[in-house]
Amino acid sequence: MAKYTIGLDYGTDSVRALIVDIEDGTEVAQAVFAYPRWKKERYCNPSKNEFRQHPLDYLEGLEFTITEALKNAPDGVAQQVVGISVDTTGSTPIAVDEKGTPLALTSGFEENPNAMFVLWKDHSAINEANEINALAKKWEIDYTQFEGGIYSSEWFWAKVLHVIREDAGVLRAAYSWVEHCDWIPALLCGNTNPKTLKRSRCAAGHKAMWHEAFDGLPSEEFLVALDSLLSGLRDRLFKDTYTCDVAAGNLSQDWADKLGLSNNVVVGVGAFDAHLGAVGAEIKPYHVAKVMGTSTCDMLIAPLEEVGDKLVNGICGQVDGSIVPGMLGLEAGQSAFGDIYAWFKKLLEWPNTILEDTTLINQETKQKLIGEISDKLIAKLNEAAAQIPIDENNVVALDWMNGRRTPDANQELKGAIAGLSLGVDAPRIFRGLVEATAFGSKAINDRFIKEGIRIDGTIALGGVAKKSPFVMQVMADVLNMPIKVAHSEQVCALGSAMMAAVAAGVYATTSEAQEKMGGGIETEYFPIPENVEKYKRLYKKYLSFGAFIENEF
Repeated sequence: MAKYTIGLDYGTDSVRALIVDIEDGTEVAQAVFAYPRWKKERYCNPSKNEFRQHPLDYLEGLEFTITEALKNAPDGVAQQVVGISVDTTGSTPIAVDEKGTPLALTSGFEENPNAMFVLWKDHSAINEANEINALAKKWEIDYTQFEGGIYSSEWFWAKVLHVIREDAGVLRAAYSWVEHCDWIPALLCGNTNPKTLKRSRCAAGHKAMWHEAFDGLPSEEFLVALDSLLSGLRDRLFKDTYTCDVAAGNLSQDWADKLGLSNNVVVGVGAFDAHLGAVGAEIKPYHVAKVMGTSTCDMLIAPLEEVGDKLVNGICGQVDGSIVPGMLGLEAGQSAFGDIYAWFKKLLEWPNTILEDTTLINQETKQKLIGEISDKLIAKLNEAAAQIPIDENNVVALDWMNGRRTPDANQELKGAIAGLSLGVDAPRIFRGLVEATAFGSKAINDRFIKEGIRIDGTIALGGVAKKSPFVMQVMADVLNMPIKVAHSEQVCALGSAMMAAVAAGVYATTSEAQEKMGGGIETEYFPIPENVEKYKRLYKKYLSFGAFIENEF
């Protein structure tokens, strides 16, 4: 009899549930839920780099997507589901009470952004990250050494410290803090106790400075030296962590009833979306799995016995078992990728504010026209930009519109554009922005190689990889490397479904699940030799321009 698993993938804008046949990886049904409060841009203040999400968006999406996907599935599938695994954005922590309930779900905190999930892209904790780095460099143990040597404002401790400094009410009410990828599995299992729920090795190792060499998290002495407000919090967090092939527990009866599933369903330990996307893309040792969405995450795995004690500087951490259990997982990435294209699109759409007020056409036609412009703008920009010859005198841009994640995290940096003239039009600027995102990717590859980690290939996944041949060809030319694009439309959810099959005991290892359930490759982009040479010259300009902006601004 067929067996199925459900991969639940929480992205920045929406959550999706994917039901997969574990025998051959057939994707039998799915459903997507856009976060309604997030869509209305509630609880966000971009001018302060503040991006928060309400737990109700996650809860409503959890129930809707799984029940809707089961409705869309063939008869009898619900009875044969054996496992659920969850991936989420991260670091996306939230303050919880002693029962593990997010403060935003408790009386008095319902509309308080500081009581909500602090989204991965929230950079309000830049000062706190700087303080962590300064203290770590003079402490007897450098707790950032396995985090690439630089702690980021995107990560756990900086965010926690920023919120409790800013909000005395949250400080008093918060018993502990939980990552999004830990809270959802705990919720499904009916055990949200922050001291006993199973914490993700992925989240803890890459974002919270957890390491076995430190006996877990940074010491109490270090945290108190950072700020006395952190006193006692370490004991209310965790010591042990778990890889995503481990079962967090079984589906509680309450959630089994809500979802129409059996309480025998195994719930796997959670992980970050990019990491399980790499699993879904069938990542292999020394291959970069590049998640290309609003931001990028570059995942690389290597055998522990080959890497040994090597520390890779300037990345987002190296953690035993964080991507594929039994391998060293290394993470890098860009803080903005597709977000840069979306920013430029929004910039160009500003005249629509005039169109909205016009009386020359009726309301229905007006809205259709605005919608058509919005829907077609990026495609038209791609088409026009692709026709522009590569020229080292063209526009040169920096991909730091949301700071720089790697190499060498610096969230205070801003984007910039050079080479503007009266002959520069929108497609030329767009091409410069696309090339900038590719150059940022090359800088990451160069850092891995410089630090002694070879790269044998690249696998791309995510919305940009699937939708834009122009962007992918530029990327292949700049990296001077073939790029394979994963076939599945929902590769992060597929990776979660694979890990659910391992957690449920159907497959013994991640590689076995990948072999059986993998979706394969959709297409492959190859570098064009003459383009490669031209981009080598432009890349030097990108590096020089970046050094100037970083030093002067």
